[in-house]
Amino acid sequence: MIEPHAPAPPGTPPPWAGPARLPVRPGTGRFLVLTCVFLCAACGLVYELELVALASYLIGDSVTQTSVVLSVMVFAMGIGSLAAKRLRWRAAAGFGAIEAALALIGGCSAMTLYAVFAWTGDWGGLWGSGPRCLLVAFSLAIGLLIGAEVPLLMELIQRIRRQDAGGAVADLFAADYVGALVGGLAFPFLLLPRLGQLTGTLLTGAVNVVAGGALVLGLFRRDLSHRTRWTLLAVNVTVLAVLATAAALVDDFERAARQAVYGRDVRVAVQTDVQEIVLTGGTPGRPLGLFLDGRLRVSGRDEHRYHEALVQPAMNGPHARVLVLGGGDGLAVREVLRHPGVRRVDVVERDATVVRLARQDPALSALNGHVYGDPRVHVSTADAFGWLRGAPSAAYDVVISDLPDPGITASTKLYSQEFYGLARRVLAADGRLVVHAGPVSSRAHAFWTVDTTIRAAGLRTAPYCVGGRDSGFAAGPDRSAGASRAPHDWGFVLAAPHTRPPLTLAPHGPHPTTLTRTSLRAAARTAAHRRMTGLRVSTLVHPRY
Repeated sequence: MIEPHAPAPPGTPPPWAGPARLPVRPGTGRFLVLTCVFLCAACGLVYELELVALASYLIGDSVTQTSVVLSVMVFAMGIGSLAAKRLRWRAAAGFGAIEAALALIGGCSAMTLYAVFAWTGDWGGLWGSGPRCLLVAFSLAIGLLIGAEVPLLMELIQRIRRQDAGGAVADLFAADYVGALVGGLAFPFLLLPRLGQLTGTLLTGAVNVVAGGALVLGLFRRDLSHRTRWTLLAVNVTVLAVLATAAALVDDFERAARQAVYGRDVRVAVQTDVQEIVLTGGTPGRPLGLFLDGRLRVSGRDEHRYHEALVQPAMNGPHARVLVLGGGDGLAVREVLRHPGVRRVDVVERDATVVRLARQDPALSALNGHVYGDPRVHVSTADAFGWLRGAPSAAYDVVISDLPDPGITASTKLYSQEFYGLARRVLAADGRLVVHAGPVSSRAHAFWTVDTTIRAAGLRTAPYCVGGRDSGFAAGPDRSAGASRAPHDWGFVLAAPHTRPPLTLAPHGPHPTTLTRTSLRAAARTAAHRRMTGLRVSTLVHPRY
């Protein structure tokens, strides 16, 4: 008869919580575990930042995308921590499996999301589309796996040498937070500019799987059965092979995805410190297209309508000194230089590569009339807001704000009351400011918020809108401005410091190809018919777009 085992005395640790059989001294073992914590934390933050950056690039509105990704991920981390309690009895094997899964999912997340975007393109509403749900799914999966790391690592570090819970938590989280700092700095300053999002994320996955695999298969291999060791080794090698294959094919993948997004006539594709720049077409029968961060900014088919409407009404009056904010493509400058009496044009463009392409690219420089060869044109590479803060007062007769739509979060400050206050300061007493304020028909609230904000800065306004992009033009990767959703109009606000500026053309100026005094009056009436009142002013601390 077999006697039953007597129950373990109270406070006795379970068998799986006993001291680990290590091939190194306990002090060295603790150092190796904390080093793994450091590396895994760095990789985890890179995955988070990569999802935020990719979602902001593909969808826009970086505040919303950051909130969605991080809130889902933090929630999932809590769930993952709870679920990991069930793995404590096999902490080493569980941690190895989690790191392999995290490396595969996190490392391939950028490529998968970009592939879905490139070959489907419809990101739809906040939750309603497949690609958007895929973004949330990746955030959820990565958060679950990151959350499961900490309890298992706590168990492993305690198995090396028992210490008070507070001390173990302090050591673990110190390494975790320092690793997060390194990952957070490495992503924008090293991985993104040097390797790009796809290769950078794949490399991060490789570091993740090597760190996790080395810790488990090297330091805690005696905790694993023979079968478990070989299974984890095979899984880790497979994940590394997948990541390495993807990295080897990333250039071909990018070319294929870029063709799916922009078409087959991509001539230039460059990632700068500021944005991605793509030039398409520019050959006979293929109108030039300039895309910035995936959004169509210039179409050779209809850009003259936009730039004439932006520039020509503002040039009615003194115009010897002109400031162009944005507009590094040179097309607004082209319209300015058509007027006699222009002595100096200052261009403030954040991305020097846009200006370089406007100088050197044959199609783009031909479209802008080679304006950067004119000695009257001077370029400053700077943020428009910061540049205006240091500009002299009353220095310009005309200020032209040719900036991205106010709905793009990065440009929100360039549509604030503070910004227009700075613009008003640099205007001469009889000067004019003109602002591209986005479409009126589809984004009336944003347009009239711009008008309200300009008036709050002490300027009198004359809003107007003209017909937008050709209805048959496919706007490439800017799915929010695709052929079915291209802007039906372009909205502008002309403003002056003291009196409402007349909305007309300069009497001795050039003859625009699309504008007349009659059409400008009609443009003012069209905008007035859609007027919205009672809107709040947009400021730096209370953006309204």
